[in-house]
Amino acid sequence: MKYSWIDSPLGPLLIAGDETGIVGLWLPTGKNVKRPQPGWTRADGFFETARTQLAEYFAGARTEFDLPLSPAGTAFQLRCWAALRQIPFGQTASYGEQAARIGQPTASRAVGLANGQNPISIIVPCHRIVGANGSLTGYAGGVEAKRWLLAHEAAHSGLFAT
Repeated sequence: MKYSWIDSPLGPLLIAGDETGIVGLWLPTGKNVKRPQPGWTRADGFFETARTQLAEYFAGARTEFDLPLSPAGTAFQLRCWAALRQIPFGQTASYGEQAARIGQPTASRAVGLANGQNPISIIVPCHRIVGANGSLTGYAGGVEAKRWLLAHEAAHSGLFAT
């Protein structure tokens, strides 16, 4: 496994991956703070495309990512994470809307649990999921990071911040 650190307005992001794609992108805050694991090799150049696309995102010049992803998860989690990528930049959806999107409209709690295990923050935008009433619910990177990401996207999409 290769890894690198990517500077961001939210602090240094840890990115990890291999020849199949990115397996993780972790924020430096919240409940899922991750550190490089034994056996991982630092390879800054390996992630140059991801570094460029994330810099463009944070500059407000990119609204979609075009990167190979290879997250590890159950079939249900993978479906949930794929549905997250369908939520447009600057927009939000509820857990119920995401559950309906994957064809399981009564599975909003399971969707929430799956989102909490999303290993590829920002690129797989679980920050775009909000409560049914529009409230900012939990986020593995911390609610302040979620608020910042939503405000950033709103500022660069012409929509109002949540």
